[in-house]
Amino acid sequence: MTVLIAGAGIAGLTLGLTLHQIGQPFRIYESVAALKPLGVGINLQPNAVRELFELGLEDVLDGCGIRTQEYGFFTKTGLEIWTEPRGLGAGYHWPQYSVHRGKLQMGLYAALLERAGPDAIVTGRRAVGFDSHDDHAVLHLDGGESIRGAAVIAADGINSALRAQMYPEEGAPIWNGAVLWRATTQAKPFRTGASMILAGHDHERIVAYPISPVDPDTGLAQINWIAEIRRDPAGGWRAADYNKAVDIDTFLPTFAHWDFGWLDCAALIRGAEKVLEYPMIDRDPLPRWTHGRVTLMGDAAHPAYPVGSNGASQAIVDARLIGAQFQAKGVSTDALLAFEEIVRPQMANVVAANRSGNGPDGVMQMVEDRCGGTFARIEDVIPRAELAAHAEKFKALAGFGIDALNARPSLIRT
Repeated sequence: MTVLIAGAGIAGLTLGLTLHQIGQPFRIYESVAALKPLGVGINLQPNAVRELFELGLEDVLDGCGIRTQEYGFFTKTGLEIWTEPRGLGAGYHWPQYSVHRGKLQMGLYAALLERAGPDAIVTGRRAVGFDSHDDHAVLHLDGGESIRGAAVIAADGINSALRAQMYPEEGAPIWNGAVLWRATTQAKPFRTGASMILAGHDHERIVAYPISPVDPDTGLAQINWIAEIRRDPAGGWRAADYNKAVDIDTFLPTFAHWDFGWLDCAALIRGAEKVLEYPMIDRDPLPRWTHGRVTLMGDAAHPAYPVGSNGASQAIVDARLIGAQFQAKGVSTDALLAFEEIVRPQMANVVAANRSGNGPDGVMQMVEDRCGGTFARIEDVIPRAELAAHAEKFKALAGFGIDALNARPSLIRT
């Protein structure tokens, strides 16, 4: 019987490619009538890149982004707190990528259509609910149609209709008071030319990294950037304003003098063609994801703050783990429960770490608290051994510790 997947985002498409790889029939149902390359930049950690490489998608990744060489944290005046090599330079067997989210999604979509055919995806059909029975599951679509399959996988994002059916009292995502403004700008790359940097602290920060090669004629690359300011969350987020285009004067004054020499943040902001506004949101971890032959994956299961570059990466790994459990146990409740047992506790810890400031970016607030972000030597503020231990702790927590990942066998048997 066919596995039914709700949602053709990165999670759902990777699951479709995985099921095709292992010979399991599937079909994806997507709410939009036509997929378009929406969004801005994201990072894919080596644990996710490994899985996409094992799907034969190295050319897709190289076509929608660049291989990240460096990851670093800086003060609001540009002083270096901690930098480290990434991907192959850090000792992984696979690179890290900075990519345009929409281009990655379209690359996965094109690969799936080529391999599985156009009938693999049904667009313009939104999942609205499910039923689970001993030997099958049913996916309910808008318009009253119901589809029977071997299992239903909810890959329909942070506002998942299937999650809402499981937990009808949960309500809207939780806003922590931070507002993100995101865009891309054509500008000169900085530092290594393939560096991802975060500067500032918990109340105001900039994130920036290139997501395209340098144009040989102009010397410019597409730089993805995020400006973040924390506000009082007591009034709640204005839902009508979610993901809207805004004028840069809304936030530019905060960053008007952030010029590090190697990166002029204000110029980067002014150079953007269109800026989108997002709230920093997540959801509380759930006690269970699997209800019979139905389970959640990706942001439908474990939405977390976008720190540590773990959201899309974990969605990709989710897809591969589901495929691995189907190989081991067949398409069954036991397989879905085995997937959940692996991922749910881990992601509950990631959500908690990000909320508490113990994510990889927590060192920026440590420095701000200890010295106001001003120092002559970082060793006088935080020992380098402490910085290194903090970085390694999150990698292990999120499932991409170097030695463990390099030593782990492939998830999918080919």
